Amino acid sequence: MRILLWHVHGSWTTAFVHGSHEYLLPVLPGRGPDGRGRARTWAWPSPAIEITPEELADTPVDVVLLQRPEEEAVCERWLGGRRPGIDIPAVYVEHNAPQGRIAHMRHPVADRPELTLVHVTHFNDLFWDAGATPTRVIEHGVVDPGYRYTGELARCAVAINEPVRRGRVTGTDLLARFSRAAPLDLYGMGTGGLGGVEDPPQEELHREMPRRRLYLHPIRWTSLGLSLIEAMLLGMPVVALATTEAPDAVPPQAGVLSTDVERLCAEIRRLIRAPEEARERGIEARHAALARYSLRRFLQDWDHLLSQATGLRAAEEVSA
Repeated sequence: MRILLWHVHGSWTTAFVHGSHEYLLPVLPGRGPDGRGRARTWAWPSPAIEITPEELADTPVDVVLLQRPEEEAVCERWLGGRRPGIDIPAVYVEHNAPQGRIAHMRHPVADRPELTLVHVTHFNDLFWDAGATPTRVIEHGVVDPGYRYTGELARCAVAINEPVRRGRVTGTDLLARFSRAAPLDLYGMGTGGLGGVEDPPQEELHREMPRRRLYLHPIRWTSLGLSLIEAMLLGMPVVALATTEAPDAVPPQAGVLSTDVERLCAEIRRLIRAPEEARERGIEARHAALARYSLRRFLQDWDHLLSQATGLRAAEEVSA
């Protein structure tokens, strides 16, 4: 199957392109939002192929995977007027939790029965209003980095992309309070201004994070961060805010979750002083992540959905 998609979320796309299909990733000069092409800080397999809009015009596409509202117009322009969901099968993936008042959390592709809206967490599916658009939940899958935990450094690893811009959403304002419990090492895009490690390659991130005693997840309101799942797979114990999908993703034996920041600070101090308990909780975290967020299950779920999407379209054309 030949799938057209944009490089929007690197970690999610890393898992997705490990399937058995051909993945067409638009690339433009300057590699802006509509044409980033292949990732530069993740290792992607060869079937993830960069393609220009000019090449795309003459390339057959089986299904379009949309991830942003503006991609529909871009897709129609680059595919010679073919409309996603109408002239070519299409699936829309929503990576984020909705923002705003619950009564107004209407999804941009609500009431679009020709599309399937895929959420990455059950929390997101619960909170977004999709109207008549059919929805599915396909939970994350992660390429297993392997057990690498040493916990040798009595510090906390934190991974947040664009923490300054996203502010309270990602709990950036809480970092100073947490840092009084233990030193923090911050990783991610846009962290340089906060003294963090700016957008490290994935291999470097996976090497450095598990040297820290625990993983801190201070997120108030985003979808379930893949960095959290990766930390669990690395064998790191978790201290996290008990918000959005985190309470369902992190079992009690794998760490500590609470909305009480002072309690979380106390647990950080305790785990810093208890390396053996931290190690045991990290092993439990890895077992939980392997059981729920395996790459194999993720790719199987997507194969099933994409077969339905393209098969249904083919059946409609035959019956017409």
